[in-house]
Amino acid sequence: MTDVQTRRGAVFTHMEVADAHAAAGTAYHQYLTVPALSAGIYALEAGAEDTQTPHDEDEIYVVLTGRATVAIDGVDHPASRGDTIFVAKHVEHRFHTIEEDLRLLVVFAPAHTPQG
Repeated sequence: MTDVQTRRGAVFTHMEVADAHAAAGTAYHQYLTVPALSAGIYALEAGAEDTQTPHDEDEIYVVLTGRATVAIDGVDHPASRGDTIFVAKHVEHRFHTIEEDLRLLVVFAPAHTPQG
């Protein structure tokens, strides 16, 4: 993807991001990283188990497609296309009861370092 560290900005097309996510072959693919923030796509199929653990960064999810329930600090919230979800750093959270394939834009602040 674009090396934004040497630029003042960048535009990522939907197809560019989707192709990079597919090529990565992982549920989460981070496509933008600068010191202050990072962005990626997280995808879970209907019925899948979300195994993520709390992060060291604040996090915003934007539901691009799908429908599920998100548990944040033990409280369930419905989540569907167009919803924005905020999770503070170190807070337990996960998606469950995934009724339709879920595709999420994820923004971390400061930048997230994916594990493994």
